[in-house]
Amino acid sequence: MSSDHALMDGELSGFRGELLRPTDGGYSASRRIWNGAIDRHPALIALCADEEDASAALKYALSRKIPLSVRGGGHNVSGSALAEGGVVTDFSALRGVAVDPDGMTARVQPGALWGDVDSASQKHGLAVPAGIVTHTGVAGLTVGGGFGWLSRHWGLTSDNLLSVRMLLADGSRVRASEDENPDLFWAVRGGGGNFGIVTEFRFRLHRLGTHVLAGPILFRADQAREAIAFYREFIATAPDELSVYLNLRTAPPLGWVPAHLRGTEVLLVIPFYVGDPRQGEDLLRPLRAFGPPAADFVGYKPYVEHQAMFDAGVPHHWGYYWKSHYLPPLTEAAVEVLLEHSWAKSSPASYTLLFHMGGAITARPKDSSAASGRDAAHAMNISAAWAAGGPSHPDIAWCRDYFTAMEPHATGGVYVNFLHNDEGEARTRAAYGSRYDRLAQIKAKYDPENVFHTNQNIRPAPAESR
Repeated sequence: MSSDHALMDGELSGFRGELLRPTDGGYSASRRIWNGAIDRHPALIALCADEEDASAALKYALSRKIPLSVRGGGHNVSGSALAEGGVVTDFSALRGVAVDPDGMTARVQPGALWGDVDSASQKHGLAVPAGIVTHTGVAGLTVGGGFGWLSRHWGLTSDNLLSVRMLLADGSRVRASEDENPDLFWAVRGGGGNFGIVTEFRFRLHRLGTHVLAGPILFRADQAREAIAFYREFIATAPDELSVYLNLRTAPPLGWVPAHLRGTEVLLVIPFYVGDPRQGEDLLRPLRAFGPPAADFVGYKPYVEHQAMFDAGVPHHWGYYWKSHYLPPLTEAAVEVLLEHSWAKSSPASYTLLFHMGGAITARPKDSSAASGRDAAHAMNISAAWAAGGPSHPDIAWCRDYFTAMEPHATGGVYVNFLHNDEGEARTRAAYGSRYDRLAQIKAKYDPENVFHTNQNIRPAPAESR
């Protein structure tokens, strides 16, 4: 054993999990994350077995004065889970979910994926608003705000957070909730990983049942203009129980896609209804009859099945590059940009996704937490994706050009979890708007030395402004 390894082992002698250095077996596999365009080499990956291990990894990084990152699901497109030359506090082994069906709450460990939460809560017909991919990590989605199919009905993911346990930069351990460290709780609901390491989440659950009325309606690209025009009118009066997303892409070679449509350019209109399916059928009838569509897969199905619908289209280790906007209600000019750019890509895996916002998201005051998006009609995600992985692809330029073309038709805001690692401070500020200065003050209180900076970083407010 080298003297450096011996020193390391001495400093981390109580560590119960596994420590991986660059020369260790398993290191190369452990440093791979969802986005295969990210290629970073941490000095140490600390596979934590509990909160004590996370505390030890934090102390080690501080003692060595090297960067620290936190890996929950490892799904963030920017690669924030990996600190180049630093310590990764890796929670991959901590995926426990404990559901209290009577209290309608769930306690979730920091390495859990949304598929873990859905599986545990759906045994009781319960759910919490989450993302749209089951292998997304609970931690990253929640601290960024989080939204998904249930959000128009029950709010952002972070709106349903009841409390967290956290490790702070000074090594202390705290609980944050509405009545305990409320400023920290306000910040962690949307402020990203800037304020500490969350070691446990406690969520409010809702009585959803196990089945929903949902599924994609496919239109050919030459039908898209008319279909989007109808969509705009249709969602203008949509109840909060209904979300309708748009996905403009190449039809993937998946079993549910008709053979004659695979590889063709399509618009997916994807409704999701919470409530009595008979009422939902009546509500969706005009949308399903329009066109007519090239294919219609709306049906009464298990919620967990619908939650997994996008999984195959965004697998681990492909290359990904994202750009994003919040949008107001779609204008004619914005639709023109969609039609001009969506299919002008080279990779069949690249796509454009428009999330349907509003409803319960908007019902809360904009400053009720750090999370953004309460004044947006849509969140737009332009995703360059390529199966070969690696850091470069022609669709990165497509993504940037598309983003620039849509900018005049956007709100100026952005969902922080959709930011890549080349956006800069201005875009981080855009993610928080008027809430940024308050976040910087809270950052100065809980992390004045900016220990937690391998993220969309909020710099501590300078001493003179505190």
